Order: sequence, then C-alpha cells, then structure tokens
Amino acid sequence: MKSTVTANERRDEIIRILLGRRHETMGQLACELGVTTRTIRNDITILTTKYPLETVRGNGGGVKLMDWYHPHKNTLSQEHQNVLIELLDKVNEYQQKILWEMLILFGCSIVKKKEKQ
Repeated sequence: MKSTVTANERRDEIIRILLGRRHETMGQLACELGVTTRTIRNDITILTTKYPLETVRGNGGGVKLMDWYHPHKNTLSQEHQNVLIELLDKVNEYQQKILWEMLILFGCSIVKKKEKQ
C-alpha cells in the first residue's frame, strides 16, 4: 500500500525528529518513516539547502543538526518547564522520552541542569 505522506511532509517530520533528538541514523529515520535509507539520504540532501545539517559516516554516524541551531528555544515559560519536569516521574518510559524531547526542543537552560542530576 502506497503512503499518503508527501515528500515535504516527510521532510518536515525529519526536521521535527532532529530538533528533538539532535542526531539520528539514516536507518532509524527510514524505519520510523517507512521509507528506504536511500529516500532518507535524498531528503537530507534537499534539507541541507534549508537547515544546518551535517552527515557523519561510519560507526555512530547519521545526520545531525548543528549544535548552535535552536529555532524554538525558550518558548516554554519556567512554569511550563517545571510542570513537565514534575510529570517525568509519573509517566511511562515512552512518555518520559517525549517529555524530554519537548523540554529540549522548547525549553531553556533549566533542562540542561535537570538533565545532569
């Protein structure tokens, strides 16, 4: 069955994933998005014209956003961040992962401090 997701929607999802995780392998992206690694490589080539992406070969390789690129940083208030952090102990592992991605993507320096504890 053919996917109803357009190439642009898939590329938007790749960027969304990278904004949260900062680094991911081509294979993992392909698996999550239900396409081949070749399709992901082609998407990454196109995305590098708009975003500061770096591809890394070999063990631990993949694609990553440059460290300085944080377009949505600081959009959560301190209160919002504190509530999300409090919820971390009350949710399952999958939900914790999602909450951390939200905090990293939209939070500020408090996330780095809490992450190290």
